[in-house]
Amino acid sequence: MLSPEERQKQRQLIIKPVIEKFFEWLESLYAMKGKLQTAVTYALNQKVELLRFLEDGNLEASNNLAEQAIRPLAIGRKNYLFSTSMKGAAANAMAYPIIETAKDNGLNPSKYLNYLFEKLPNMDFIRNPDILVDFLPWAKNVQVICQ
Repeated sequence: MLSPEERQKQRQLIIKPVIEKFFEWLESLYAMKGKLQTAVTYALNQKVELLRFLEDGNLEASNNLAEQAIRPLAIGRKNYLFSTSMKGAAANAMAYPIIETAKDNGLNPSKYLNYLFEKLPNMDFIRNPDILVDFLPWAKNVQVICQ
């Protein structure tokens, strides 16, 4: 695996010339209509943002990890459409992010939910909301109890 500095050098050497030719080609297109015009205009308007990864080897060239992370939420959102009640859809909408955040933090989601259900009802977090910090999935105590 390359260091960020080496990655940045490789990107400048190999990828940058290809991307520059791509944007030259995009800029040479004219008299387009419809979806092609929309796509070309979007790419040209996003050029600065799209090229940022060439300047910093710490940046990923792909958003696959982010896409994979939000896939369960996107699937859940589609499933909410088929809930049999509004209360059920609301419950699902609250539960999915908690479960996925627990997974992302290396917790056993079932243990984490049980912990929350056992401890939170006895807490006065309405008057003292700062105590909720101790129940976040990255809190040390939660990490020990819920893995």
